[in-house]
Amino acid sequence: MNKENIQSFAANAVASVKARIAGERAGAGANAHSALQDKTNTTKTASASMQPPAPKASIDPSTALNANANSEKRRQWRLSDFDIGRPLGRGKFGNVYLAREKKSGYVVALKVLFKNQLQQSNVEHQLRREIEIQSHLRHPNILRLYGYFYDDSRVYLILEYAAKGELYKELQKCVRFDEKRTATYIASLANALVYCHSKHVIHRDIKPENLLQGLNGELKIADFGWSVHAPNSRRQTLCGTLDYLPPEMVEGTTHDNCVDVWSLGVLCYEFLYGNPPFEAAGHSETYKRILRVDLRFPAEPAVSEDAKDLIRSLLVKNPTERMDLSQVIHHPWIKRCADSKVLQKLAQK
Repeated sequence: MNKENIQSFAANAVASVKARIAGERAGAGANAHSALQDKTNTTKTASASMQPPAPKASIDPSTALNANANSEKRRQWRLSDFDIGRPLGRGKFGNVYLAREKKSGYVVALKVLFKNQLQQSNVEHQLRREIEIQSHLRHPNILRLYGYFYDDSRVYLILEYAAKGELYKELQKCVRFDEKRTATYIASLANALVYCHSKHVIHRDIKPENLLQGLNGELKIADFGWSVHAPNSRRQTLCGTLDYLPPEMVEGTTHDNCVDVWSLGVLCYEFLYGNPPFEAAGHSETYKRILRVDLRFPAEPAVSEDAKDLIRSLLVKNPTERMDLSQVIHHPWIKRCADSKVLQKLAQK
């Protein structure tokens, strides 16, 4: 999609965000496949960065796609280039389907968004932001956006397929994670966020619902609809999820990439205890607990003091006093509990 097309598509966007691109993902209807096949011949195309390499697909297509990134040529995509498979999930503005690129056989996730729903909710600018930011990020713990195209009624995002699905569902099933799994996740996410911040990208909505699991169980940060590219700015927009909001955003003061540090601390707590640290009966009480940094560690389940120390270091009211994300992988608890192979890979980055 060239710049003029993007601007045309987003022309009706409003300046303020009214609704979070969210919605619980559930199974989509059985007739979804046939619905996607409509208008195949009339699909307009846009430039995309995914260039399928050899015809035989590897078991993890994203690895091969990344390996061939330097030799890629820009390509025009259309719906007829893909075989559409089962629904992977349903969101507020569309659905996600398993798909296979016909020429290469590579498996991807095809996110289908309906223009009229985006326009009615005034969130076209969030989609444009997601495309602009995510398409330029290259990290093993960030979900790849390979390309996109559109027709008269829909926008299609070609995404990396995260074979093991949503982490939120896994957390619901397990209730909480053990310390080794949590430490491994936190180390990987900290490294990915350091990368994002080096590219001047603040995610601003790190939470279990926005994390996916790859083929080998590795985490993938997804959903960059709330993220922002902010080279030198401090922002004052209230966004993100209530339980994960840092004090500075609750207070409505300016914020920077330290908001992601806070979210990582909340995430670590929820992984270990099964619920966010400042959860309360109502929004007002939750806000109060966040502003007081009313951090409590229940006796059960038993959590090591090292883990609590890391959480305390991340959940600090003054943003400038929060632990630097680059130091997270060097924390004693991370070094003791995280998967050693994962730490070795992170140390090489």
